[in-house]
Amino acid sequence: MNPRYMDAILERYERQCCVEEELVGTDQESRGNWSLEHAKLKAKVEVLQRNQRHMMGEDLESFNVKELQNLEHQLDTSLKHIRLKKNQLLYASISELQRKEKALQEQNTILGKKIKEKEQEMGRLDQQQQSNQAQNSCSQAQNSAQNSPTFLLSQELPSLTICTGAYEPDARPIAIQTVIPRWMLGLKQ
Repeated sequence: MNPRYMDAILERYERQCCVEEELVGTDQESRGNWSLEHAKLKAKVEVLQRNQRHMMGEDLESFNVKELQNLEHQLDTSLKHIRLKKNQLLYASISELQRKEKALQEQNTILGKKIKEKEQEMGRLDQQQQSNQAQNSCSQAQNSAQNSPTFLLSQELPSLTICTGAYEPDARPIAIQTVIPRWMLGLKQ
């Protein structure tokens, strides 16, 4: 075998062994770090749980007056922050509702104006129809008046009966057809 080749193999072997030793050493260190980290996190969780119990009013038997005052101060500060946040949310909600109210009032005003415009338009159309009907009636009356020299009333006029005799309740008024001359109607020829 070639001595150079053998040296290269030995060199590679040594490098591989060093890498494995480093990995094993790092693994042991990381295990130690993880164990330490786990212990720290576990202690934090216990402290947080104890503080939570204290905030809930539990496990306060061992507290002295100063510790209780400190806890009370923490609770007051927390309540102030909670109330501040609640008030901010309420004010934001009120502002949003006022904005919506204003938009609805504007929309209501616009709709009210549209209704008034429609009512005015309907009134104008009704007046126009009545005017057209009146013109048609007048023109028909003029046409019939021009065709006949006098205007004939077809309705019965109430009659006044003067008599000295007995009253007859079953007596019916006599239908009289009255002829009105054209000049009395005031129609133009």
